[in-house]
Amino acid sequence: MRIDLNADLGEGFGVWQMGDDDALLEVVTSANVACGFHAGDPSTMQRVCAAAAIRGVVIGAQVSYRDRAGFGRRRIDMAEDELSADVLYQLGALNGFARAAGAAVRYIKPHGALYNSAADDPVQARAVVSAAAAFDRTLPVLGLPGSALEAAAQSESISFVAEAFADRAYLPTGRLVPRSEPGAVHSAVDTVVAQALGIVRDAAVSAADGTPVTVRAASLCLHGDTPRAVELARAVRAALRDAGCTLAAFAP
Repeated sequence: MRIDLNADLGEGFGVWQMGDDDALLEVVTSANVACGFHAGDPSTMQRVCAAAAIRGVVIGAQVSYRDRAGFGRRRIDMAEDELSADVLYQLGALNGFARAAGAAVRYIKPHGALYNSAADDPVQARAVVSAAAAFDRTLPVLGLPGSALEAAAQSESISFVAEAFADRAYLPTGRLVPRSEPGAVHSAVDTVVAQALGIVRDAAVSAADGTPVTVRAASLCLHGDTPRAVELARAVRAALRDAGCTLAAFAP
């Protein structure tokens, strides 16, 4: 068994801090770094990229709608070319800080509402993929398996990496329970660990209604903004290692 652990990092802004980036960088193998549209700022991006590079954690661009007030969790209907330009802008900005740290952006992952929109909306999915292709055609796209984003990546011959979530509840369709609904985010250590192990060992999760759902994944996400995020991440990492799993980034 082999799996990548990723987390959303760099989501503070100015004096406002979100999560413990340094602690999570000791746990994860890939870092989805906010690019300044839903969260993050130049100083935060620079700091997280430098810290990730020192630890050998792979840097990915966590791109989003231009929605700081809503933390990128509100859908914005945009023309395909405008959205693609916004995504490309974020890629370039983060890569500047990654290069300054002696590293580079190695993958792209949509955040929040853009993640969900790109899963089901072919137009928004194409916008994300076209930006990745314009930036670097070898850049993998990280997202939900069986999504419009995966189909868009395949049509552009862009590598797609399937991910699953240890700390989010699933619908019977394989999509995530909307955050607006109760129980959408798991916070109990035992629940998160059990879901992580089920995904890695059995490629399966139990949906919110108890329905078994097949979930294939090469990367496992743990959100950095959830309560007790570091504790949950450490518990998942330890459980996976105890189960004989190799933890390694999917991107070189």
